[in-house]
Amino acid sequence: MLDLRHRFPAITEGVHHGWARFDGPAGTQVIDSAIEATSAWQRSGNNANSHGSFAAAEACDALFEQVQGTIGRLLNVSPSSVMFGPSTTANVFSITRAIGHDLRPGDEIICTQLDHDSNVSPWLLVAEDTGATVRFAEFDAATGRLHPEAVTKLLTDRTRWVAVTGASNAIGTMPDITTITAAAHAAGAKVMVDGVHLTPHAPVDVTSIGCDVYSTSSYKWYGPHAGATWVEPVLLDQLHAYKVRPAPDTGPGRFMLGTPSYEGFAAIDAAAQFLLDTGMDVIQAHERQLFWRLLDGLLSDDRVTVYGPHDLVDRAPTLAFNVAGHSPESVARRLAAERIAVWDGHYYALEAMAALGIEGAVRAGIAVYLTNDDVDRLLDVVHRI
Repeated sequence: MLDLRHRFPAITEGVHHGWARFDGPAGTQVIDSAIEATSAWQRSGNNANSHGSFAAAEACDALFEQVQGTIGRLLNVSPSSVMFGPSTTANVFSITRAIGHDLRPGDEIICTQLDHDSNVSPWLLVAEDTGATVRFAEFDAATGRLHPEAVTKLLTDRTRWVAVTGASNAIGTMPDITTITAAAHAAGAKVMVDGVHLTPHAPVDVTSIGCDVYSTSSYKWYGPHAGATWVEPVLLDQLHAYKVRPAPDTGPGRFMLGTPSYEGFAAIDAAAQFLLDTGMDVIQAHERQLFWRLLDGLLSDDRVTVYGPHDLVDRAPTLAFNVAGHSPESVARRLAAERIAVWDGHYYALEAMAALGIEGAVRAGIAVYLTNDDVDRLLDVVHRI
């Protein structure tokens, strides 16, 4: 078993010590090196801005390039095309607004029922503004699977973009985004992948996937609240960015609105380096062992309905469930009373909840700092409800 609890002060110290934190799908606890990197940067005197003629400004430029490089290694992308913003939602809104400048009535966009609304609403709004049409690929509600054919059968010569998740933030399903991307490109469309829930749980090779835009959020992998988005280099410079006039005309800076958080960059870099140093294959194996214990334990209770895949094939270690006779909120409150943190509701997966025929569910996700004991505690409370 991977033992990393000691690297997370929020788990081992303070008022939340002793809690079992299954709330990671909405944001994980922060690794010690990211906390220390933030503090070190703030104490360094390097807080300034970019492109100055003095040492602190040069340190800001160097840090930006450093964190781009680290994200580039994590995702296997060209680092100079990595942009940052306050969140993936903010980044997607910025990019889709730019995409909308070139959309026309009759153009089509494919979204999926499996996606977080951050990869749905921006497209619906840009379609409303441009006269384009959004079509939805449906997943199999019985199995939780989004088969590539559900997307590819919607492709036409009018399809301009496909927006698809790398992993569902609600039920964990990982679609075959490589096959979907290849089919979309063959039809002349581009692909935006929401990798927020994929990146923390599996090795990611964006170059092999072949997509045109890939987003992730560092607060889902033990870093600060921020979003990082890679855009294919030629596309990055072609898009009609909405920006202030002095902002760069090429590169990621044209989409980065205002002065960035350099202390945030330091923390993002440290968190991404933690993933690289630990190894995503090692993290994935650890999480899968814990997750199978959780999934199997819930499936063994006849009163519990687990939504989505009932195995470990092509899925993130996140699940949604309900307990017969009890609302999701009441189950979450009962777990919280015994210092177990889960989420209840729809978690912005509106289309997925509608497809499953429910208004909401309890959501629990595995993170690297959880243990077998944490899983057993959750199962014990659910069985006693």
